[in-house]
Amino acid sequence: MTVFRKIRKKLLGSGKLKSYLVYAFGEIILIAISILIAWKINDLNEIRKNRIVELKIYESLYDELNTNLKILNSTIDRYSSNSKSLEHTMNYIGLTSNEITQGARDTIVHINYSEINLLSGALNSVISTTKLELIESDSLKSLITNYPSEIQRLKSIDSKIKEIVLDRLQPTLEKHLALKDMLAKDNPKYTRIKTFGEESNYYDLLHSKDYQNSLVDRLLQTENLLTSAKKLRNRTQVMSIKLKEELGYEL
Repeated sequence: MTVFRKIRKKLLGSGKLKSYLVYAFGEIILIAISILIAWKINDLNEIRKNRIVELKIYESLYDELNTNLKILNSTIDRYSSNSKSLEHTMNYIGLTSNEITQGARDTIVHINYSEINLLSGALNSVISTTKLELIESDSLKSLITNYPSEIQRLKSIDSKIKEIVLDRLQPTLEKHLALKDMLAKDNPKYTRIKTFGEESNYYDLLHSKDYQNSLVDRLLQTENLLTSAKKLRNRTQVMSIKLKEELGYEL
């Protein structure tokens, strides 16, 4: 800048106004170009920083979705098995006490319920903060925004099944069956209770209206859950593939 001032003074002192104006204009252009270059460099640095943050977001989402895929796969397998067990149990209705085999009794006693625990921490973190604006893909934004509500829909069905099992099926089972039937058959520690304990009444259980209604309700809710879980798994797979592309992973 000192050099520029000396040149301006020299031109003014020589009385060459036209030369001075040309020089001044050139100096303004040079300063403007310098500002633009500095702004562009700063802009590029900001883009680079945002991209780094964006990739970190993608990585956390990708890891969470992959975990959810594993949970959904095991959930679908487990509930498919539960659905078959419920159908088998319903087919035992109408059998006489002597026709109810040990295998049938084992199926009736083991109601097999465990809560679904899908992850949504990374998703909620993105949605509830400005991180969502850093994601450039509109289709991915839409998938991310809608995903928690789909998880909630699945959890809602699971809660209904939990209520059926804990508040309706389990009390009915305990009313008609002796829980000793759930103990290991060959363990000597349980010899006395198995020998002298109260016996189960599987016939009365199977012909109980409350039990039959609970079975049907659980089967219907299980089918709803399987449909919802399969849809959510497909959506999760689509999101996972899109994130994989953004991260540059091999498909």
